[in-house]
Formats: sequence, C-alpha cells, structure tokens
Amino acid sequence: MADPNELYGSDAYAPAQIAQRIESVGVTKARLPTLQLLMLGVLAGAFIGLGAMLFALVKSDATLGFATSGLLGGLVFSLGLLLVVVAGAELFTGNNLLAMAWADGRITSRELLRNWVLVCTANFVGAAGLAVLVFASGHAGLNGGAIGQTVVKIALAKQELPPMQAFFRGVLCNVLVCMAVWMAMAGRSVVDKAVAVVPPIAAFVAAGFEHSIANMYFMPLAMLLQHFGPAGLAALPSVTWTGMLGNLLPVIAGNLLGGSVLVGLSYYLIYRRKPAG
Repeated sequence: MADPNELYGSDAYAPAQIAQRIESVGVTKARLPTLQLLMLGVLAGAFIGLGAMLFALVKSDATLGFATSGLLGGLVFSLGLLLVVVAGAELFTGNNLLAMAWADGRITSRELLRNWVLVCTANFVGAAGLAVLVFASGHAGLNGGAIGQTVVKIALAKQELPPMQAFFRGVLCNVLVCMAVWMAMAGRSVVDKAVAVVPPIAAFVAAGFEHSIANMYFMPLAMLLQHFGPAGLAALPSVTWTGMLGNLLPVIAGNLLGGSVLVGLSYYLIYRRKPAG
C-alpha cells in the first residue's frame, strides 16, 4: 500500500493519519489526572484571553475600516490557539474532537463528559482570571480609554445577541477552530502548526462568530470596567452575569455541535468507522 504522504505529495501527515492521531491524543486527554487537567485548562483560558486582549486593542483603533480591523483582529487573536497548540493546554472547544475517540469506543461517555465539564470550568477560571489581571494592569485605559470602551461594547453586543444567532455563530466558530486543530495535527514543526492555525482562526473572528472561551474573558472584564473603572463606562448599558449566562449557554451548545458533530464525527465516519461485516 502506498504511503499516504506520497499520495498527497506532502511531508505533512495525511488526513487518515491525522484522524488516528486525533483519536490517540483524545484517549490521553480523557484520562489525564484531574489536577493536571484543571491546570492545563486554566492555562488555555488565559491563552485565549490573551488573544482576545489583542483583538480588543486592534478594534479600538478607529482609523481602521470594518474589514481591516476584523482581519487584523483575527490575525492577532490566533495567538491564543497557537499558545494552546504549541505550548500545551486543554481547551474546551478544541477538545470537542474527543468525540472521535468516544465514537470509536476508545473512551467512555463518562470520560468524555468529565473532560468537557472540567476543562470548560477551568477555561472560565483562566479567562476570567486574566480579565482581573488585565483590569488591574490599567491596560484598558490605553489609547485614551478606547480599549476599555471597546471591551464593553464587544461584551454588550454579545449580551444582546439573540440566542439562536449566538448558537449558530457558535457552531460556525467551532467548525473553524476544530479545523485549525485538525490541520495543526498534520504539521511536523512549530512553523507548520502556525501556518495551519492562523487562517481558520482569523476567518472566524473576522466573520463575527462566537467562541465561548473568548466570551469568558470579554464579559467579566467588561463588568469589572463598568463597576470599578471610569464613570463613562458605567453610563453604558450594564453587562450582567445573567446576560453573560444568556450568551454562554447557546454559544457553548453551538461550539459543541460544530466541533464534535460537524468536524469530529464527520471525520470519524470518513476515516475511522469500521466497515460493516
């Protein structure tokens, strides 16, 4: 049988090999010790928050046009997933690909749900914790306070998003995030992984899709700014815990569908499902 790499004319892993690697990594992730899983989850939440911080910086520049600021914002936001993929961390949205190992019977439903619940919770701690540090640093006061204004406006837009729109934006977001993770697994070097990650992440950000973990950074930071920041921010409509929950629930559900079903289970059926009989 021919080497898949020769068939595809590349030194990258072929799609069938990626599927096998994703499954094997999924088994390892599902069985990580709880403390290690939580700590890596906190790191991933903070990493995505760093990307979101840079996104807000770009969006605060009023001299940039709509498309330019969206594309540049997406480019810098990709730092978050690059840190997760290269430095190592556990990200809920990327871990939706564990559905492949579950579908193949290599991990149990309990192991799958344990990973998703613990990682999502730890991601929130990391993202919200970074929001506290960024608030304390005074970063939001840069550019004449425009960064703080931008963060609050981003959070308000997310809070006011109708649930069905939030859900489908979450679906589309995590299709692209999981495709970025999938393609990064094809790479054999850090440069390979960076080239694979940046375009899909820049695309989902520029398109305005919804990433649950990024929202776990924006919305707590906006609340901090409105309660303890400049008076002008308090004059805007309030970002609330109820509003944050109203955004996160449909976005998380959409992220799950997009990542686990449309990417993970689709590739399982293509490459990993055993033929009947």
